[in-house]
Amino acid sequence: MPATGTTRNTLFSRATARRGAVVAALPLLIGALASCGYGSQATPQEPAKTTDASADTGKALSAPEVRIGYFPNLTHATALVGIQEGLIAKELGSTAIKPQTFNAGPSEIEALNGGSLDIGFIGPSPSINGYVKSKGQNLRIISGSASGGVKLVVNPEKIKTLDDLKGKKIATPQKGNTQDVAFLNWISEKGWKVDPESGKGDVSVVRTDNKVTPDAFKQGSIDGAWVPEPTASKLVTDGGKVLLDETDIWPDKKFVITNIIVSQKFLTEHPDVVEAVLKGTVKTNEWINADPNRAKASANAALKKLSGKELEAAVIDAAWPSILVTDDPLATTLKTQSDWAVKAKLIEQPDLAGIYDLKPLNKVLKAAGRPEVSDAGLGAK
Repeated sequence: MPATGTTRNTLFSRATARRGAVVAALPLLIGALASCGYGSQATPQEPAKTTDASADTGKALSAPEVRIGYFPNLTHATALVGIQEGLIAKELGSTAIKPQTFNAGPSEIEALNGGSLDIGFIGPSPSINGYVKSKGQNLRIISGSASGGVKLVVNPEKIKTLDDLKGKKIATPQKGNTQDVAFLNWISEKGWKVDPESGKGDVSVVRTDNKVTPDAFKQGSIDGAWVPEPTASKLVTDGGKVLLDETDIWPDKKFVITNIIVSQKFLTEHPDVVEAVLKGTVKTNEWINADPNRAKASANAALKKLSGKELEAAVIDAAWPSILVTDDPLATTLKTQSDWAVKAKLIEQPDLAGIYDLKPLNKVLKAAGRPEVSDAGLGAK
């Protein structure tokens, strides 16, 4: 899609009442690992506070706190860095951030729909499912966050060219998740046949949790994997070779991997808080671009704080350049991903009209002298 309005920051070089009903676990096109998350549990953290230098006690917004969810993964770098560095908290003034980390899309969508989360960073597939399953009542996409960061990594002794994938076993994170849908579509365009339910066919699509994929690769039970970062770079350190970067199959070499979503109830009741968060995410993306090496270190420090372990230098250094942070939600690519899932007969044609509300983001961008971003005709009226 046109690049106007995008914060195209290459991470390496360019750098209150809530609804009580919890939505049942979402079937099929759930991007449980759309951003490389593992498991299904949410982990609450201590409320994030501004530093002394950044606190703006003069601002009094309409909510005392905002509950923000994200994954402890590089494709959620805006959240990792923005919270770690106090850049989002600074814009919120006396409104505290109550962060929660999630390891899978379904649990984050359930938290948002169930009223225990206000704003979340999440992949396109669970965004679509959360919207469709609630009949368009429970969430809106209000910004982009990241593009890219997905690669096909293979055993170079078994696979030397893309044509060599035929007859091989290739892992994806989960049936119907964002990477699974992209790989099934790629297979289809090669003229090969695969049953989307079983994964059996000209290529064996082996749905494998990303935390298991590296061991499966080393043991030889899979020949490669179409996976997000940092799993892709982990496979490379284990002897794999990148055969294809998913950005290469997209016309503009950009596709949404992480969105920012909000509860419609929270957006209606606290638009000032939503706007403040977006001011913080926009400034975070600018900060990442201005000093990418420092931002990389900040993201790794945040990961260590969240998981107790930072990524190895070889992994993060390889993963970092393939991910772009962006304010643009790249709405046309979300529609394309949805169409791919329909084509694969994983879902019925969804009605995505109204899934975006980019008015708060475009207000922030306009105030910063930046062009507006597009909702590709899928915006709320």
